[in-house]
Amino acid sequence: MNDENGDTYLPFGLPSPVPEQDGLSSPFWEGLRQSRLLIQRCNHCNTWQHPAEWICHACHAFELSWEEVEPHGVIYSWARVWHPAHPVIVGATPYLVALVELPQACNVRLVGNLLGPATQPVIIGSTVQGVFECHADAQTPYGLLQWSAAK
Repeated sequence: MNDENGDTYLPFGLPSPVPEQDGLSSPFWEGLRQSRLLIQRCNHCNTWQHPAEWICHACHAFELSWEEVEPHGVIYSWARVWHPAHPVIVGATPYLVALVELPQACNVRLVGNLLGPATQPVIIGSTVQGVFECHADAQTPYGLLQWSAAK
């Protein structure tokens, strides 16, 4: 993903996000590398859940699968971040982070950066569109899901 200037949103040098050692979230991260949003769903009771777990939160079944979801959502909460959480981000603050609900996945919530000026007004309940940012050339290739105001 590139911003309006053709640059990637995040500065070079951040560590690549990777699944846990047990591989539980591997389908999620592999989906992002392919510009697809995959969310875990129980095959027994159809409950959606994120982050991934080995067991359904609702019925405790172990029958879970991954389903593709359109990356459209609604801002549930947000924050303007001023403190750099990593040395590479020094000078790249402030930036916006949004907690986004996915209505088509029973309001599962995902955290991601909100693209655009850090000073833009943000309204809870606003519709956002997912934007995939691919880092295929990274030492460990990865993809991210950013959010942008829906048009």
